[in-house]
Amino acid sequence: MSIHQNLLGGPAPTHLPDEPGREALAAGAPAVEVAAAHPTSSLAWAVLADDAFAAGRTVESYAYARTGYHRGLDALRRAGWKGHGPVPWEHEPNRGFLRALNALARAAEAIGEKEEYERCSTFLRDSSPAAADALAA
Repeated sequence: MSIHQNLLGGPAPTHLPDEPGREALAAGAPAVEVAAAHPTSSLAWAVLADDAFAAGRTVESYAYARTGYHRGLDALRRAGWKGHGPVPWEHEPNRGFLRALNALARAAEAIGEKEEYERCSTFLRDSSPAAADALAA
């Protein structure tokens, strides 16, 4: 028996491939340039959402977060994800999607979209309790 076998019978964790533009963002490239060059990058959209939210542009943050979230869902599906199961925060390429999901929950709450906030918050916690904890800090 493999020590990595899921004994609960649920799906295996999904590990996304390295995200396009991650290195450029880490090197200090503006997120708007990275998103334009790599529109499939959930991380670039999540950074834009975080920056907009911090500047008080909540609706703009919501739009950026929703884009990053949907780009992340596309990537998850390409990686074999079937709509549920772990998306570990510990796997760095997953962080763009998880950050976008968190940003979407935050912006939804700020504009009073309670159902969307609850859905995204639950989805984040179900996907990665470590992400939910890290991003709540």
